[in-house]
Amino acid sequence: MKVIVLGAGIVGVTSAYQLAKAGHEVTVIDRQEGPALETSFANAGEVSFGYCSPWAAPGIPVKAVKWLFMQHPPLILRPKIEPAMLSWLVRMLSNCTSKRYAINKSRMLRLADYSRVSLAALRTETGIAYDERMQGTLQLFRTQAQLDASGKDVKALAADGIPYEVLDRDGCVRAEPALAHVREKIAGGLLTPKDETGDCFKFTNALAKKAEELGVRFAYRTQIKGLDIEGGRVRGVVTSNEKLAADAVVVALGSYSPLLLKPHGISLPVYPVKGYSLTIDITDASRAPESTVMDETYKIAITRLGSRIRVGGMAEISGYTNDLGIERRRTLEHSVTDLFPGGDAGKASFWSGLRPMTPDGTPVIGPTGIAGLFLNTGHGTLGWTMSSGSARVIADLVSGRQPEIDATDLALSRYG
Repeated sequence: MKVIVLGAGIVGVTSAYQLAKAGHEVTVIDRQEGPALETSFANAGEVSFGYCSPWAAPGIPVKAVKWLFMQHPPLILRPKIEPAMLSWLVRMLSNCTSKRYAINKSRMLRLADYSRVSLAALRTETGIAYDERMQGTLQLFRTQAQLDASGKDVKALAADGIPYEVLDRDGCVRAEPALAHVREKIAGGLLTPKDETGDCFKFTNALAKKAEELGVRFAYRTQIKGLDIEGGRVRGVVTSNEKLAADAVVVALGSYSPLLLKPHGISLPVYPVKGYSLTIDITDASRAPESTVMDETYKIAITRLGSRIRVGGMAEISGYTNDLGIERRRTLEHSVTDLFPGGDAGKASFWSGLRPMTPDGTPVIGPTGIAGLFLNTGHGTLGWTMSSGSARVIADLVSGRQPEIDATDLALSRYG
């Protein structure tokens, strides 16, 4: 079949690669000059198969109010009179119950664990190098209350058979030796040892080259004008250059997916939640992380990428804006210098990207009500983590095969 993939981020490129492996003739369309130049460009670098949780959780509404008064808040809300934002917020709040959290977390862990296996297989078959490390994620708790609250995550990890370790202060220092300098600031931690780290931009670009070797065509600098739909079936894509025919189209446009689908009567509850990152050159390796440390207080991930530290986090709900606020930079600098002063944060590169978030935290992967039109989007903060598994699922579905994991509750139909 002729398949068009819309979007050349990590999700789009992995999808194209797997579709080509399945024997399809694949074209990828993207407005940028190359792969991974938007949300996939400078993300936190963590591939967190175990540290994988929905943002909608019990207690989040109360925490959100408290965060408004923090000097370095993990959540920033800039409300607008905008139906899409208001609808998404209401749906997100409706998922902040223990019952919904357990369902959503289990669903995400299923996909993430499948992605772990898929990424390992992909790494073996391609030999791609991307500053990868396989030393786990340490969720760091600065207070006893945070450590106690991690019980719900421990329960979910245990239920799904995901390896974990609850650590005391000394255990955290053993996992991340540089924390010995700040051990008095640590109450404990939760280690998910199967987690990995790596440079998403490097990986996506390397995989795009492998996809080209399989025959995938990349159409960069190309604006997507709309979908060509006739008789309840997608016939192709209209671009700024031409109309391209296709037997199937996979939408992997992240936060921009709903804008493309809305004119065709498809309501996709994905909304942009902006995140920020710093990339810092390491000057003192003894005060730098070995893998990923998630600073639970500020919801900031501090990750080792070769000779660099990537500091990423925060959630700013402000619509489709990509401005760089100096206050956000100060929060990132505060977290990393407080724990790992092993680089010159003042000389770091500063970046922001729009994460495509669903209200329940799970991506939307599967068919739509239009024949031949498929979705692989809405991965939020976990696009890098879930990309390899998501790509195999969507390649199976487009090919008419049964995926290796249950994917029925990943489709858009779960929203009714």
